[in-house]
Amino acid sequence: MNYTKINVICFILFILTLTESLAQGLAPSIPKGPQYSKNKPVEVLTLDTAVVSSNSAFIPQVVETKHVAKLRSGNLEYTAQSGYIQLKDEDGNPKGNVFFIAYVAVNQKDRPITFAFNGGPGSASVWVNLGFMGPKRPNLTPEGDAVYPYSYGDNPETWLDKTDIVFIDPISTGYSRAVKGEDPKQFHGFVEDVQSVADFIRLYVTKNERWASKKYLMGESYGTPRAAGLVQYLQNRYSMYFDGVIMLSSILNMQTARFDIGNDLPYHLFLPTYAATAYYHKQLDPALQRNLRSTLDEVEKFANNEYLLALNKGSDLTAQEFDQIAEKLAYYTGLNKEYIKETNLRINIHKFCKELRRDEGLTVGRLDSRAIGRDYDDTGDRFEFDPAGKTAGTFSSAMNHYIRTELKYKNELPYDFSGSVSPWNYNNVQNKYLNASELLRQAMSKNPDLKVWVIGGYYDLATPYHAAEYVIKHMNLRPEQKDKVSFTYYEAGHMVYMPNDCMIQLNKDADEFYKKN
Repeated sequence: MNYTKINVICFILFILTLTESLAQGLAPSIPKGPQYSKNKPVEVLTLDTAVVSSNSAFIPQVVETKHVAKLRSGNLEYTAQSGYIQLKDEDGNPKGNVFFIAYVAVNQKDRPITFAFNGGPGSASVWVNLGFMGPKRPNLTPEGDAVYPYSYGDNPETWLDKTDIVFIDPISTGYSRAVKGEDPKQFHGFVEDVQSVADFIRLYVTKNERWASKKYLMGESYGTPRAAGLVQYLQNRYSMYFDGVIMLSSILNMQTARFDIGNDLPYHLFLPTYAATAYYHKQLDPALQRNLRSTLDEVEKFANNEYLLALNKGSDLTAQEFDQIAEKLAYYTGLNKEYIKETNLRINIHKFCKELRRDEGLTVGRLDSRAIGRDYDDTGDRFEFDPAGKTAGTFSSAMNHYIRTELKYKNELPYDFSGSVSPWNYNNVQNKYLNASELLRQAMSKNPDLKVWVIGGYYDLATPYHAAEYVIKHMNLRPEQKDKVSFTYYEAGHMVYMPNDCMIQLNKDADEFYKKN
């Protein structure tokens, strides 16, 4: 065959590929993958069974240990699996080692399996594991604060009574690493992350013969757009269908939380959480301090109507209208009316956290707006640190001790709670905000049995509950699809499971969700 014929064939293939791409329309999609980088093959050696001390391509076998979980309803025997599943390209070249911890009930058939992860991006799955789903939990106060000296114990509210669970640490989090010589950037991005985590899930399901099991995804925070991408991608790429997706502290559309100039969307979506925060700190008028849910109903109505219209009017707002909106915003937020006017009726989250109790020298939290802190001084328009983050020490102590002593897994790499994954690649949405809700809608359309549970905290200023609700209500779901979505809210922050009473109720609500399937 001469070069002219080769060029003609290549051109025809290009046109066919382009035509297929255009035919897909404007709906977002995740390309077929995984698209791992190409490099020279790695020499295959015998698996190393020693303690893990590097990001070597040669990993030990998964460690299995036997345990008994102390449940509300009695005891449950289970096997814990700790170790790596290695991601390889189709030529067999190692690319990344994904660390996981799985809990599987002993001698119980037809159990569902749930794949769980945190967000970040860059967070390990320690929070959803030790926070509420797993069989162990740090000893905390009833409010969810750390207790010193640090310790941990059995978690009677573990979800093991209803599902086997696999906790995933994406590459560069926990013990997961790109294999030595591989660029970790090939895992750091929305598409790259979905493809590699999906590759892990496929491998785990295959290796452990769980294709016939009911399957669920549980993502927290950035883990919710990951879950939306995964459920769509796994359906399209591997024909792996799921029974349910759990969205904890959901942020499927990043536009709802980006206070950029020209983007007025977050302001009315954050307002109910501002009101809830002011309610907790007793900064509202006595008429609004009687009942939180009644107050939020009133605030949501104002936010979705008068306030939203005022934001849309922009500079066409009359002086009288401007003053009236400022008056109501002061009433619902506990902030000074003149200060609100200075913000042009647009209250940024960072300014709110600094301003609400500035006269007392206090800031309020972002992850949990009930928390208070003190900065170096009381000037400025944002806090120095989030006062809600006070439990990392006890979770770190529990996780590092638990893995080595009870799970018998030896690894000398640092367990990275928050890995170095910046810059995170959003090339799939250049010059746009990431909106993974359309991926979820596509998955629901293809799988009419897929159920979605959206969970939020009233005091979460990172991913406000009203914003999560707004996104779901703007997915253009059909009536039969809307019936597959449920919402549950708790008087808690971003990590709704930290207060003990909320964790107990969350487990009871999870019972109902799994029973629906």
